[in-house]
Amino acid sequence: MSRTDSEAVRDRAPRRRPAPAVATPPPAPERRARRWREATPWLFMLVPLALLVVFTYAPVINMVAYSFTDWDGVSPELEFTGAGNYAEIFTRPELFQVFFVSGYYLAASVVQIAAALYFATVLSFHTRFRNFFKGVLFFPYLINGVAIGFVFLYFFQDGGTLDSVLRLFGVTTDHAWLGSSTSANVSLAGVSVWRYMGLNFVLFLGAIQSIPGELYEASELDGANRWQQFRHIIAPGIRPIIGLSVILAVSGSLSVFEIPYIMTGGATGTETFVIQTVKLAFQFNKTGLASAAAVVLLLIILVVTWVQRRLVPDDKVDLV
Repeated sequence: MSRTDSEAVRDRAPRRRPAPAVATPPPAPERRARRWREATPWLFMLVPLALLVVFTYAPVINMVAYSFTDWDGVSPELEFTGAGNYAEIFTRPELFQVFFVSGYYLAASVVQIAAALYFATVLSFHTRFRNFFKGVLFFPYLINGVAIGFVFLYFFQDGGTLDSVLRLFGVTTDHAWLGSSTSANVSLAGVSVWRYMGLNFVLFLGAIQSIPGELYEASELDGANRWQQFRHIIAPGIRPIIGLSVILAVSGSLSVFEIPYIMTGGATGTETFVIQTVKLAFQFNKTGLASAAAVVLLLIILVVTWVQRRLVPDDKVDLV
């Protein structure tokens, strides 16, 4: 047999495949170390998750359960009423009329977002005493809401701080700022603007400062002014934060409580849905009906937030 024939026979012969390598398990200390690494994040999250379940999810579940009963909040006995509380809510128009008050706060939130965006844009550039003005704008958000309510209660009372300041400019008025529905709601909405503008200001300022400085330098070389920089660089760059602020503003206007409750107690047409719910629970001892109202408010806020997210999706911004 020639060499060529022998090579052909060798090529046709079945080749033996190498035996697969058997994976040796890692040693026990390495396995334990890997398990500890995987479990470490859950150990850090254990306490926050426990607090979240105990103080958020468990009360919500209890609230939903109470909404199907006639519990008065005191008696150990309660009776299952089914959807009776929800039927009463949707068949009593006066329970939903208080949502018109939220329109004042919704309009105030527009002013609040616009003012916060303006100050954040101005103070993001090199301005004299800008750190001082940052502190001045953010300081009201740090004050307790109850304290703010009492301060502005004296501010708007007859002959109070506002009337005294107006007299310095030659304006005399005997108008009761919290005496009528329109003026009281406008005054309370103005207080909410003063208090919460600092939060939006900080959000906008942080978002603006995260925009690369090279974009401003390139726009200045092209001859862009401040308005053009805001329109083409700042506004598109912070669009997700603006969307978040709008969501917070709408949900906050539907659930206003602290300021009107402290300053007027819901009198003179300033009662909000949350104040009405608190009165149902603690003044009229209708905890079951109040729980149903709270569930309805929660669902309304979730639906409104979902609609906002659908209309204004959180797209990724690319300015380059």
